Amino acid sequence: MTELSPPEAERKTLRNNVEGRPARANATIYDIAKLAGVNPSTVSRALSKPGRVSVGTRRLIEDAAAELNYQANPFAKALPTGKTSTIGLIVTDVANPTFFGTIRGTEFTAADHDYSVILAESGESARKEQSAAQRMLASVDGLILASPRMEDDRIRELAQEKPVIVVNRDVEGITCVVPDVEKGLGEAVRHLAGHGHRKITFIAGPDASWMSARRWQGVRQASEWCRIEAVKLDSDSPTIKGGRAAARMIVDAGASAVIAYNDLLAIGLLQELQAAAYAIPDQISIVGFDDIFGADLTTPGLTTVRAPMETCGMEAAGLLLKALKSPEKSPFVHYIDTELVVRGSTGKFLGST
Repeated sequence: MTELSPPEAERKTLRNNVEGRPARANATIYDIAKLAGVNPSTVSRALSKPGRVSVGTRRLIEDAAAELNYQANPFAKALPTGKTSTIGLIVTDVANPTFFGTIRGTEFTAADHDYSVILAESGESARKEQSAAQRMLASVDGLILASPRMEDDRIRELAQEKPVIVVNRDVEGITCVVPDVEKGLGEAVRHLAGHGHRKITFIAGPDASWMSARRWQGVRQASEWCRIEAVKLDSDSPTIKGGRAAARMIVDAGASAVIAYNDLLAIGLLQELQAAAYAIPDQISIVGFDDIFGADLTTPGLTTVRAPMETCGMEAAGLLLKALKSPEKSPFVHYIDTELVVRGSTGKFLGST
């Protein structure tokens, strides 16, 4: 005989009992079974393998689950399946606006496929990055490493345990999503050369940054093509403070144009030079990289190479989800175009620094 759903009074009592529990003790499949008038085993099948129950029964169970605000525990679900429907994302600095787009793009794609994202940062440390990755491996289905500082071998070792996608770096044997800096930097160098600049200074990022080396290579190659000089200067950190600290070195280098590793360095440099009464761009033109939020709010607005990091995050999450379904596919590098965004911080060189 088919069980009947309990009358409204009993349903109300059951709802109140569930709502009165501590926050961590949410509704269970037994509560759903009682409210729907079916066996707990039927609820379990309906929630994990809906094709094994009738449409009417499944709808009855889904309605009861919604009424009780039932939330499935992904870690409990992982016990029989080994899958948590969760992916890990590790960035080098969560406070750096460069990563906001990566985080947002990853979350957007993950949520669209009913996945959750666990976020961690490494603080620019390869050791902390590897430690965070090892902690995550037990509770996620796969990892996205954004601008990782670990050695290639360490990343490949992680990929032996769970699928790994790398953003903003090319690692042999790993599927990577990389902004194609050649296009945007080529446009930037030609833009500066067209305004009469004959010497460019590149302010580098962290020594452990693969992308910093790649951007310097792009500046150097484009400068050779335009037959202008390019020199590299190191920075204390890829931050506004680091950009301020680099200002005196920039003046001493005698360059009329600067391309910074990222927008934070460029903004710090712009602020310090203006504080010292240098005219931007009449005496020194400044180009950033990334086009972070706020790059157009400086005075003058910052000319920068736009790297669509939200697109990179979306692409990386999509590739990771595909890898979870088809892990046998060969790794590859997916390039995302960059482009120059011209604002007021660049122009014709009008006077000596």
